[in-house]
Amino acid sequence: MPDIVDRARNAVSERAELPGMTLMEHLEELRRRIIRSTLSIGVGFVIAYVFHTQIYGFMQRPIVFALAAHHLPTELVYHNPIDPFNMYLEISLMVGCILVSPYILYQVWMFISPGLYAHEKRYVMPFMASTVGLFLAGAYFGYRWVYPESLEFLLGYSNQFRPLIEINEYTHLFLTVILGLGITFELPIVVMFLSLFGIVSPKFLWKNFRYAVLVIFIIAAIITPTPDILTMCVFATPMLTLYLLSIGISFMVHPARRKARREAQGKS
Repeated sequence: MPDIVDRARNAVSERAELPGMTLMEHLEELRRRIIRSTLSIGVGFVIAYVFHTQIYGFMQRPIVFALAAHHLPTELVYHNPIDPFNMYLEISLMVGCILVSPYILYQVWMFISPGLYAHEKRYVMPFMASTVGLFLAGAYFGYRWVYPESLEFLLGYSNQFRPLIEINEYTHLFLTVILGLGITFELPIVVMFLSLFGIVSPKFLWKNFRYAVLVIFIIAAIITPTPDILTMCVFATPMLTLYLLSIGISFMVHPARRKARREAQGKS
């Protein structure tokens, strides 16, 4: 851990020497990027709210199918008259953020780009495409396989009772699983940046693989909605695969690798 802190400190100090903006210019640039991102979230929220009933119908489909399969009533309930309105606002904001996430990522990249070397700035398009693509892949994986199987297990496990599923509780469970998997699928992007700045290396990632397995299973246990080991393994398996993929990405973008490639080209 001290080595990682030292590498991070060195990466920051190296980029502090790059010709760039003053502190006040950085703060002004940050303010401008935050305002643009906030306005874009507002636009995304309005667009999502126009289709809030269709969006929630899409979110509700897994529980409807699971309840119908067990011959149970498919209507969800609420206790407070304002609950549906608040729930629609919540999911509209969440979906709005996802809709405008490419633009927000672009603003983030434009803010940090002055602190990057020229050869590092070429990763902007792969960064944006991979970030959005991996998040959507994780969300789809959860929606298509993990979440329906979890609901099936939970309803089957408690078939001696009649479920009374409240809309807010269901929405929070849905978002926990889907967003949790979407975020965990961003692991290669995080590793890419840490490797790009020389903070971690492929050797470090491989050497600490057993600790990564432990952390991954802890995360899987937290976001898994069911207590069974099988579902936790279903969550953990793609994360382990992504960790191994991250080692390969780290090997490709690490500064030592690029330096060796330039030296080999110089000798040839």
